[in-house]
Amino acid sequence: MANIKLKAHLREASQPARILAVQAFSRAAGAPLVHGNSIRLLKDAKENYPAWLEAIRSAEKNVHFENYIIRDDNIGKQFADALIAKAKEGSRVRVLYDWMGALTETSGSYWRRLSDGGVEVRCFNPPSFNSPLGWVSRLHRKSLSVDNRVAFVSGLCVGQMWAGYPERDIPPWRDTGIAVRGPVVADVVQSFSRAWAEVGPEIPADELPDQKSIPIEGTVDMRVLGHVAATAGLYRLEQLIAVLAQKTLWLTDAYFVGTTSYVQALRGAAMDGVDVRLLVPGSSGDLKFLRPISRAGYRPLLEAGVRVFEWNGSMLHAKTAVADGRWARVGSSNLNLASWLGNWELDVAVENLGFAHEMEQMYLQDLDNATEIVLSEKNRVHPVEEPEPPPKSHRAGMGSGKSGSAGRLTAGAIRVGNTVGAAITNRLVLGAAEAKIMLSGGAALLVLAVLALVQPLLIVVPFALIAGWFGISLLLQAYLLHKSRKNGNVSDVPPSRNKDNVVEIPGLRRESAAEPPPREPSDARDGP
Repeated sequence: MANIKLKAHLREASQPARILAVQAFSRAAGAPLVHGNSIRLLKDAKENYPAWLEAIRSAEKNVHFENYIIRDDNIGKQFADALIAKAKEGSRVRVLYDWMGALTETSGSYWRRLSDGGVEVRCFNPPSFNSPLGWVSRLHRKSLSVDNRVAFVSGLCVGQMWAGYPERDIPPWRDTGIAVRGPVVADVVQSFSRAWAEVGPEIPADELPDQKSIPIEGTVDMRVLGHVAATAGLYRLEQLIAVLAQKTLWLTDAYFVGTTSYVQALRGAAMDGVDVRLLVPGSSGDLKFLRPISRAGYRPLLEAGVRVFEWNGSMLHAKTAVADGRWARVGSSNLNLASWLGNWELDVAVENLGFAHEMEQMYLQDLDNATEIVLSEKNRVHPVEEPEPPPKSHRAGMGSGKSGSAGRLTAGAIRVGNTVGAAITNRLVLGAAEAKIMLSGGAALLVLAVLALVQPLLIVVPFALIAGWFGISLLLQAYLLHKSRKNGNVSDVPPSRNKDNVVEIPGLRRESAAEPPPREPSDARDGP
């Protein structure tokens, strides 16, 4: 009897803490917890692509598809055929792709074929003269929703490299996605609608669902993290998870470049006894010169007890996390500032014991094909056992994956910038692993200095052109804003963000709020 009373007392005492945890998660992510959903874990293209195509072919009303890269290859043609066929049957089919993602991957004839087939196609954020740096913010999301009844969120783009090249003995890229049903589908659709409205007219309101219009499909609680860019909702949530994790925190990331504060959060968890693991792509593939750059960021993690693993397959492109066997995340966001603060991303945070267990089992399976990185007795970062180099055909396949190479190159450039900046400002303790980066950075700066002395026009002319471009664009934007305000067409919110700064419970990060969100129920569970 005493034990029963004690357990009841502990449950009662923990209720306020759980409510506070739910509130903290909602505020940090800018995303309310949505109840009553079902979820299905999808591994690699062999499970994701067939599910996507089946959903498209079953559509009766609408298809909303957004993706960073849709390649003009055999896989891309399969999706084009399915989308066109559905549009010709009378369904409203909308496709949103990213300008930069399609720049070298997709021909103009591909988009014309879709348009001629009845598909509404829009390109996200192409360069414009009056916004010199606007192109930096990309549509990096990968989502599909059909008939407001099922939605898919993942890290997969559309291309043959995700399916592999069996005839050349090149394995598929490793990636993860989910299929969801229930009220949370409304949030995914609303997220798509906001990005769609950035490029042209909005989707009619009567086509957009709210959570109440979609029936309950299960018992899974989740949040859709998909607001406008530069809100840092996922960044705050990831740090909160790292702080609250008590037993495990297992991360998979394609282009990890953690900020100082996030690295400290991971270090703090590991030093407090949490089993923190990070699985990243191997550095022995198409860009060998990135090996020291990639591993330079491992040292502070390894020293604190974080376990780091490098994938031995063709390319690890998944972006996932699982903590304490009860909280998990799947989506498009990498653990770097480009995803956290720049791009339009879409992720789903799931609070469910069963799904988290699935994620843990999948993670352990992935580690079977990974090499652990450790610190040697000489305090050097190196693999436990160097994996066998992939065959030539395998390396060729990796090289053909331009998006993977470019992504790793970008991540490497960010890490170089962080390291050089740290050395100049003396704000971080740098180790031997950063020496090569500092050497490269110092040499590059010295070359620029010599060029400026010997051939100053090589430095001055590009700078003058860029400064002139920026100046003209600012003047043009100021004129347009003044003209619009004079005509009474400008509100206090920037035109491209009207109605989007208030979060509504049904749609989370892409919903305009018609009424304040209801409070979370008192029996809601806490996070990890």
